[in-house]
Amino acid sequence: MRRRTRGEGNMPLLEHVLALRKVLVIAAYAVAVGTVIGWFFSDQAFAYMARPVIQLKNITFITTTPMEPMLVKLKVSLCIGITLALPIILWQIWSFVLPALKQNEKKYLYMIVPSSVFLFLCGAALCFYVVLPMGIKFLLYAGGGTVQSTPFVTKTSYLGFLMTFLLTFGLVFQLPIVLLILIRIGVLSPKTLAKKRRWAILIIIILAAVVSPTPDLFTQLLMAGPMYFLFEISIWLGYLVARKRDKQLAAQ
Repeated sequence: MRRRTRGEGNMPLLEHVLALRKVLVIAAYAVAVGTVIGWFFSDQAFAYMARPVIQLKNITFITTTPMEPMLVKLKVSLCIGITLALPIILWQIWSFVLPALKQNEKKYLYMIVPSSVFLFLCGAALCFYVVLPMGIKFLLYAGGGTVQSTPFVTKTSYLGFLMTFLLTFGLVFQLPIVLLILIRIGVLSPKTLAKKRRWAILIIIILAAVVSPTPDLFTQLLMAGPMYFLFEISIWLGYLVARKRDKQLAAQ
């Protein structure tokens, strides 16, 4: 048996590093361009993003440092840039994660990426319009006790809180994509997922408790519910994916 040379052993790792570098560079350029565009709409964007707090009674935004308004504007611009660059970012990520696809299977990227963007935006929308208003109201007023107080929220803390929530829900909504890919490559089967529903419920509850931006049970349940719904959808879609895969294997 011929011994593997040092160069041959390092080449695959080097190729992976170069591919990852390309992914990061392209994503960074896309975010930078989006951030420049977002700068011109950052004020209107923050006014809209702050609606869950503004709609509550006796809640006031404050700034604690002279630099805070400018930092908030920069962060909002960055958020807009990431949103605008989301299709490019996800395309680069999935292209890097799925390098083993055959040439005739590259077409799946054209289905995975739009679906991934759509699910991410659905998760973010559910968070912003449903979970966040209820969660903020619960967190600000729960535990108030009998001592009357006026909650003050800094723009920076709220923006960080909001971005953490949106990102977490957006990533959680990638669950069907991940499960369907695992079914497509044969790592999982829809029958196995269906049989392990009880374990899936337990894992989803634990995962919701771990990745939830806040430690309260209310927010964790609001996250666990959609996760289990997506799990059930993945099972039924998995049967279609597995059936198509089996037909392709039988035709070869």
